[in-house]
Amino acid sequence: MKKSFLGVTAMVATALVVTGTLGVAISCSDSTTAVDKSTLTYGPSVTFGQGTARAWVQTDKSGVPSAIGIALTETALTGLPTTVSGPSPSALMSTLALPAEAAGTGFDHAELGWNPLGHDPVQIYGLPHFDMHFYIVSSATQMAILPTDPQYAVKAANLPGAAFVPTGYASPPAPIAASAVPQMGVHWTDTKSSEFTGQAFTNTFIYGSWDGQYIFVEPMITKAYLDSHPVNATKTIPQPTQWSKAGSYPTTYTVNYDATAKEFRITLGALVKH
Repeated sequence: MKKSFLGVTAMVATALVVTGTLGVAISCSDSTTAVDKSTLTYGPSVTFGQGTARAWVQTDKSGVPSAIGIALTETALTGLPTTVSGPSPSALMSTLALPAEAAGTGFDHAELGWNPLGHDPVQIYGLPHFDMHFYIVSSATQMAILPTDPQYAVKAANLPGAAFVPTGYASPPAPIAASAVPQMGVHWTDTKSSEFTGQAFTNTFIYGSWDGQYIFVEPMITKAYLDSHPVNATKTIPQPTQWSKAGSYPTTYTVNYDATAKEFRITLGALVKH
């Protein structure tokens, strides 16, 4: 019996050693396995037309934002107002909160605007279209851009330095305050964009400045183009040499219609940290 007991004891001890070894191995394996933090996170939905719109952020496997954008349901393009309420040319404007995960990008909030009559210069942009602003300043700063500000003209004419101007972009002609849009700022256009080479305006990418700094980026897209249901239509965004504020900025933008979800998704992608 004693010999048998010792044998059992030895077997148990061996089992414990083996189990302990496995436990260490498993523990080591768990500690070195990278956690996939890639996720698509939406901000709150707002009513727009007869549908909804919301901002979103995509993070990569490390949890770093790789893209931000706006999603709007197909029904958001119906039941839109036709009367401009001012002071901007928009008949409908909705602020879209970005998810907390977008904080590292430097962007503060997004805004979706509907311009039923287009805006100046009407020979180019006088078509019904959507403005999709992504601001790197607060809503309070944005909303304070008003002609009632005694320094309005001075701030409008205070343009960013040459190093901050994206390749190929131009500001409006002087006096710049006359072209500045209240509660938005000064819009800079891509002189190489298709609407300046004899083609009809469908979509373009705008930079916006105020008081010496760029404060927003903006895909501007006609309703007719969205109605055509583009699929993964991607363009490269011209870049400046320098950015005035640290953040992650887009190098491409994509317009896509998801037939399954019946949703339009506008993406500022391939974010690069500056």
